[in-house]
Amino acid sequence: MAQKIAIRDAFGAALKKLGAVNDKVVVLEADVGSSTKSGLFGKEFPERYFNVGISELDMVAMSAGFATTGLIPFCNTFSVFLAGRGGDPINSLICYDNLNVKLCGTYCGMSDSYDGASHNAMSDMAFIRSLPNMTLISVCDAVETEKAVFAAAQIDGPVYLRLSRAPAEVIFDDSYDFQVGKGVTLTQGNDITIVATGYMVQKSLEAAKLLEADGIKARVVDIHTIKPIDRELIVKCAQETGAIVTAEEHSIYGGLGSAVSEVIVEECPVPMGFIGTDGFGESGDYEELLSKYKMDGKAIAAKAKEVLAKKK
Repeated sequence: MAQKIAIRDAFGAALKKLGAVNDKVVVLEADVGSSTKSGLFGKEFPERYFNVGISELDMVAMSAGFATTGLIPFCNTFSVFLAGRGGDPINSLICYDNLNVKLCGTYCGMSDSYDGASHNAMSDMAFIRSLPNMTLISVCDAVETEKAVFAAAQIDGPVYLRLSRAPAEVIFDDSYDFQVGKGVTLTQGNDITIVATGYMVQKSLEAAKLLEADGIKARVVDIHTIKPIDRELIVKCAQETGAIVTAEEHSIYGGLGSAVSEVIVEECPVPMGFIGTDGFGESGDYEELLSKYKMDGKAIAAKAKEVLAKKK
């Protein structure tokens, strides 16, 4: 069985590692550093760590101020509060002035499952993707998390990192060549393409195995960068497989599915299906919630078969 590492643990470790090699990095958090694991950076570099309390709007505004001095602020809290309560300064300060701030939205999707709908982040990507100057990255495992943290520090401008709470099987190894804006093909297949992001990459790999048992060969693609999206790879998959399903732990409106369909309708129209939600969550076991809201391997496989029926 593949090793499982919680994305939040990988994020905290990556921040600490980055801080050791880049003294311009500062970290801000909204009284959840023990949960997001950014506290690991704080213990190592207390003079560069700022807990602003439960005031997400102020934290984001402070991050903008730090960026104007040449520092590289990594601003983190739960995704639902970062994009929601911090939305005004993200838009009016960070993106408007194209400031070098890294926004790290943790506990995304339903991964903060036992805290219920108030803590589920199901629309953050839709808001963030709509903002000018923003790079949006959604990671699927611990290796990709570390690579994304370091890549974000190299980008001169706003970045939003979408990070799950959940333990995830390690898909990549240290040789993984993570490139912002470039998707990764994980399995080959010419019947249909499953384009996934975040924890849904794990579930899409499960779906591919279920489909293979039924004689259907699915190509699974990890689109970690939602903006700018890898148009070339998406068009290639549409041309070669003739059908696409997108899978995201997010609303079906405004996120990965919308981004992919925008490319497809312009470049190579093919039958499509969408895995995601259009509603609020609830409290409960994470995996059980994903199954209930049809964001698991079985649901993705079923959607793939539905889309295949429309393929000419």
